[in-house]
Amino acid sequence: MNATTTRGALLAALACVLVGGSFTANSVLGQYPYAGGQFLRYGLACLLLVPTAVKGAAGRLRVLTPRQWGRLALLAAVGMVGFNLAVIAAERTAEPAVPGVFVGCAPVAVAVLVPLLDGRRPQRSVVHGALLVAVGAFTVQGWGRTDGVGIAFSVCALAGEVGFAVLAVPVLRPLGPGLLSATVCAVAALESAAAGLLADGTGWLRRPDGVETAALLWQAVVVTVIGFVCWYMGVQRIGAERATLFSGLIPVAAACTAPLAGTGSYGLAQAAGSALVGLGVALGSGALRGVRRDRRTRRRAFRGNGRPESRVVRVPETPQ
Repeated sequence: MNATTTRGALLAALACVLVGGSFTANSVLGQYPYAGGQFLRYGLACLLLVPTAVKGAAGRLRVLTPRQWGRLALLAAVGMVGFNLAVIAAERTAEPAVPGVFVGCAPVAVAVLVPLLDGRRPQRSVVHGALLVAVGAFTVQGWGRTDGVGIAFSVCALAGEVGFAVLAVPVLRPLGPGLLSATVCAVAALESAAAGLLADGTGWLRRPDGVETAALLWQAVVVTVIGFVCWYMGVQRIGAERATLFSGLIPVAAACTAPLAGTGSYGLAQAAGSALVGLGVALGSGALRGVRRDRRTRRRAFRGNGRPESRVVRVPETPQ
């Protein structure tokens, strides 16, 4: 892996770890109006992102076609507002592990869909790595109680996770990570407000208490502002196929932080699943190929010189 690929992998990994560590924040927002919470989260994130993306923003937004604006609206509706709503709806009749398992299959779907939409064949190593990541995510979370409704909404959550990666690819180049994040947050805030007014009327927004305020600030500042920019910078460098492999770190991060919040434990199954996720990411991202290439290079050097160059020790002559 070169410097650009390594940097992209680290950015994608950081974004997914931040999302995984935010599950505790989500748990304290169960009584807050959903649409109002999404409006506050994405609205604040947009205000924080605007100063970083204002340079040349008007010109870049002006050249977007109606189709690209429609893609941005769909990205916000499916990959952001819809995804969060699907997870919340699924957890009403299913244990949290169930939508988590479905979302853990996103790397497999993206590894197949992105190249097909690009007119090329899926890469075998990426698909195999994605399968390992999905199995690892399942091992970390396990399975839980559910019904048909819970499974249906879990499938919707999977579609939202896939849409968040796939729909952004054609608009990432003209907008860049910062402006893309700011724009979709603005669109998501407007969509949340519209959905809240239609569904809940005047009760769609209320003043959050202290704990809810802290959770919303964490989601807006850390998960959305930092997480989105890091995610799209990672996608820009290594592509959506490889970046989505790191979504397997979401349940791993959640499992690691659960004991700190007193909401779970980290045991043998979580350790085994984490190892599978790490192996899948290494295989799909090409890190294992790089290690094998380095080994072959050292082996050829050993055969050519008769001994590894690093072991040649020159003893200085002792002056007479």
